[in-house]
Amino acid sequence: MTRVVDLFYKLLELLLILLLSGMAVMVFVNVVLRYGFNSGLTVSDEMARYFFVWLTFIGAVVGFREYGHMGVESLVALFGRRGRVLCMILSNLLILGVSAIFFWGTWKQLPINASMSAPVTGLSMGWVYGIGFFTGAGCSLIALERLFRLVTGRVTESEIAAFAGEHHGIEKLVERA
Repeated sequence: MTRVVDLFYKLLELLLILLLSGMAVMVFVNVVLRYGFNSGLTVSDEMARYFFVWLTFIGAVVGFREYGHMGVESLVALFGRRGRVLCMILSNLLILGVSAIFFWGTWKQLPINASMSAPVTGLSMGWVYGIGFFTGAGCSLIALERLFRLVTGRVTESEIAAFAGEHHGIEKLVERA
């Protein structure tokens, strides 16, 4: 099962690369067309914005999995193992709550977004902002899995170290992936 999850995140990282590359190419080509040929592609500005939205929200899930988000590491580093585990539990409970609210908010907003179309592409805005489902569900699942392992005592020392911002913990997590 771990291999399937790791493969899924590798595919997400590939998708992030494609989104960033697509965004950069569209903006570059549009700049060249505007300044060099006094024309442009109207679709590129809109699609670059949508790629950026998706890039941000998919990247949030990948970053959360890799302990890449900001934390109060200076405080957590002062605690021993039990204090760090307690902070991890509290942090993941908070993230679970916020992610569930985010998912629910996306659900409530979907009828409004789905009824609106993008001005240039005509794409339903539900596709653009529907990424909130992925982000809310993804972060919730990661937080639930971490909480389960924390409560059952299955959390590893490298995860605790990565949570506390210690580099050797992060290196071991990277080796695992």
